[in-house]
Amino acid sequence: MILACQQISKSFGTHQVLKEISFHIEENEKATIVGVNGAGKSTLLKIIMNEMSADEGEVILSKGKTIGYLAQHQDTSSDRTIYEEVLEVKKDIIAMEEKIRKLEKDMKHAGKDELDQLMETYASLTHRFELANGYAWKSEITGVLKGLGFTEDEFQKRISTLSGGQRTRVFLGKLLLSRPDIILLDEPTNHLDMDSIHWLENFLSNYRGSVLVVSHDRYFLDKIVTKVIDLDQGRAVTYRGNYTQYSTKKEAIIEAQIREYENQQREIRHQEEVITKLRSFNREKSIKRAESREKMLEKMEILEKPVTYQPKIRIRLEPSVISGNDVLTIDNLSKSFSERLLFHELHLEIKRGEKVALIGKNGTGKTTILKIINKYLAADTGKIAIGAKVRIGYYDQEQQVLHENKTIFDEISDAYPALTHTRIRNLLAAFLFTGDDVFKPIHSLSGGEKGRVSLAKLMLSNANFLILDEPTNHLDLYSKEILEDAINNYEGTVFYVSHDRYFINKTATRILDLTEQGLINYKGNYDYYLEKKEEGLITPDSGSIVSETANETKVSESKEDWKQKKEAQAKARKRANDLKKCEAKIAQLEEELTLLEETMALPENASSSAKLLDLTKEQSQKTEELNLLYEQWEELAEE
Repeated sequence: MILACQQISKSFGTHQVLKEISFHIEENEKATIVGVNGAGKSTLLKIIMNEMSADEGEVILSKGKTIGYLAQHQDTSSDRTIYEEVLEVKKDIIAMEEKIRKLEKDMKHAGKDELDQLMETYASLTHRFELANGYAWKSEITGVLKGLGFTEDEFQKRISTLSGGQRTRVFLGKLLLSRPDIILLDEPTNHLDMDSIHWLENFLSNYRGSVLVVSHDRYFLDKIVTKVIDLDQGRAVTYRGNYTQYSTKKEAIIEAQIREYENQQREIRHQEEVITKLRSFNREKSIKRAESREKMLEKMEILEKPVTYQPKIRIRLEPSVISGNDVLTIDNLSKSFSERLLFHELHLEIKRGEKVALIGKNGTGKTTILKIINKYLAADTGKIAIGAKVRIGYYDQEQQVLHENKTIFDEISDAYPALTHTRIRNLLAAFLFTGDDVFKPIHSLSGGEKGRVSLAKLMLSNANFLILDEPTNHLDLYSKEILEDAINNYEGTVFYVSHDRYFINKTATRILDLTEQGLINYKGNYDYYLEKKEEGLITPDSGSIVSETANETKVSESKEDWKQKKEAQAKARKRANDLKKCEAKIAQLEEELTLLEETMALPENASSSAKLLDLTKEQSQKTEELNLLYEQWEELAEE
């Protein structure tokens, strides 16, 4: 064990964010902390780094171990160049190297006695230098900076001239080069393009140390982590495996908890109904049975209703009109800014029903293509043809058409007056606006919040061709899953730019990679794209075809499921019918027994022993028959 959190609790005012959080990280283990926005992930990292104090509990770092931390928002100011800044990490190794060079010079001119001592020092120092990978420090710096997206031409740029994202990359590189025993990273893939994220995945996967990361990049988490610490309702639950395995396990656990709770609630209602019915029979034996069931209910350990953030919300995107088969055709599209050429003579076709992801390095012009299609920018050359009956819905984080003085709720309800209050609430909840948040004015929102409102509006637009620019930015993991489901079930066409590889993998039916050579077409999801790219195929094939055997199996399974469902329905109908018949017989016998008692009480019968004997015998038979019916009723009620 290298790091342990024991019973960590933290509150802000009356709101308790963390409740007795406990977990540990082993040496060389790669783990992640996940949870909805506001679950306390960044707070927990700050407590571990002693940047914030916990109300209760303690953080234990193994003796002699080092820890490094990259915050989501941290001070990245510096007057140095990029290279000078990361060079600071290697100053001890550089000092060692300088001392080794000096010893080499001194040994050339030393006497015998002094030479022995110098050689002993030299041997010890070179051994330490080798262990610190000293001979490779220059190539290591170059490799890390290039891996994070910097070219050698940029190494001498001053940090003060860089954007916020570039500065964060410099300090991420500095942290990785320092090689602590455990690295803590808060959203490290922000500001990285796909190639840099892929490089970081390989670096961290092979890192000889532990990693604890907070990230919304699910594909990234799948590639590197083997443990997931889930912050849910202020408490921590640890799962083994990557993000997808965790998500599957958690969903199964939640479904099992809900199923167990609902089954118990059904059983309680059922027993209460049986007890009421047994008491209504008003017989000593049935009353005793009712009392026995009441005692059983009192002893039952009542399960708490499961509380979970796992969304039940489903957004359904429904195009008002079906478009023609040809949705978008682009020929010879070119665009430059001043002397900088973005792309040249691009050709592109999109057909109805396709979900097409446009990917490529930062700065290649992906967003520019979307803006040209939507006439926010003019192309230098080329033709764009929009198909018959195509209605475009466009989401661009920079071009949000919102009314600054309206509230979030009014922005949606005014645009779609037919929507119910509940539908609007559910939609906004899917995009992280809950409670009184929905009444915030638009002008008070951050850029990311405005983006989410715009995306929510677009989901209701009835467009049959959605064009989306980075739709998952500013969404938490659960909101991304809602959006993925919506797009996968959408009957229209989607063309989008995204850096979210998990989102692409879940939703894309085709990928267009924008390179210096033009658009390369991959007919498949992101995993397929990676596979073909690694094979070095410039023109990928048409993708895999589902086999007939697979289809036949699915049809067969579907028929079997239908048959079992029908059999179960038939049994349920028969049981309900038998129960109804049994209750009718019970009511008839109870009425007959009441009449018998009245007949036995008549003077002419009470005075006749022969008549009374016959009536008593009949009463005994009917009572026995009634008791059997009570038992039969209970058996049917229990089925």
